[in-house]
Amino acid sequence: MRYADAGVDIKKEEEAIKALTSVIKHVREGIGKPCLTNHYASAISLQPICDLMVTITTDGVGSKILVAEKMNRFDTIGIDCVAMNVNDLIAVGSEPVAMVDYIAIEKPDERIMREIAKGLEEGCRIANITLVGGETATLPDMVKGFDLAGTAIGVAKKLITGENIQPGDVIFGIPSSGVHSNGLTLVRKVLEKAGISYSDEFEKGVSYGEEILKPTRIYVEVLDVLKKFEIKGMAHITGGGLLNLLRLKKLKFVIDKPLEPHKIFRVVQELGNVEEEEMYKTFNMGMGFALIMDRSEAKKLEKSGMIEGRIVGRVEESEYGEIYVKDLKLNP
Repeated sequence: MRYADAGVDIKKEEEAIKALTSVIKHVREGIGKPCLTNHYASAISLQPICDLMVTITTDGVGSKILVAEKMNRFDTIGIDCVAMNVNDLIAVGSEPVAMVDYIAIEKPDERIMREIAKGLEEGCRIANITLVGGETATLPDMVKGFDLAGTAIGVAKKLITGENIQPGDVIFGIPSSGVHSNGLTLVRKVLEKAGISYSDEFEKGVSYGEEILKPTRIYVEVLDVLKKFEIKGMAHITGGGLLNLLRLKKLKFVIDKPLEPHKIFRVVQELGNVEEEEMYKTFNMGMGFALIMDRSEAKKLEKSGMIEGRIVGRVEESEYGEIYVKDLKLNP
């Protein structure tokens, strides 16, 4: 099974996004002029008031919500919502400071809203941000169940975009906590076709649903790493899997010593007969965040113990941008 077979065609999604962005051309001048677009987060300038830039990102939890509904458990998806936004802010070198949420619901439910709030509160605590507001829309003719999304802002004096990455640099991989919030449509379809219920035991004491609902890791520790080490580029591994590295620079990224994927990935791969390339193009496969650094800096970071992770690969010259996992080439 492929992601497209499950109903999510990344290429068609990219084409639709291009159709949208090709029409939107207006650019503000002066205070609020954009200084970064089409990256993990966007940024606007506050000059001449100050030298700070405001970074902005928006994202949602996706079909992980359907797993939460099946499990009747909603206390963790708020963490996912915060994480998916905050991690993108961190990926350009900015510090997250605040967020607003948007909940579209079929009908109001106090218990579910209270449980969602628990996750949002915990996510904000981990990320050290404030949820400063939001919007709830009751849309019975449009929504079945509910949808959860958010928009976060951060601040930065300088941005890390990947433009300084050079052949010879290395890739420092930081583990994920599991599936996170991407590729859930494929996971759900595979389990459904295999006749597996979310309440079935995945491993001792843990059901499939509980494993899948493990919250997305919030990589706030990276902010401390940025203060002590030179980082040339960062990638939040979300939809598109390791192809996310090509957002940084069109070079050859070779991951010859990948982090060990979580058991859930291999189970899904086996049950759905999913090809290895498709797995690395859909899921984080155990590496939720990556830092691109000079080799000597990366070695120092490994020894420092500041953050969980290790060198997983290297950067080489390329004319058009390539991703390899060992000898496997990932085709965009």
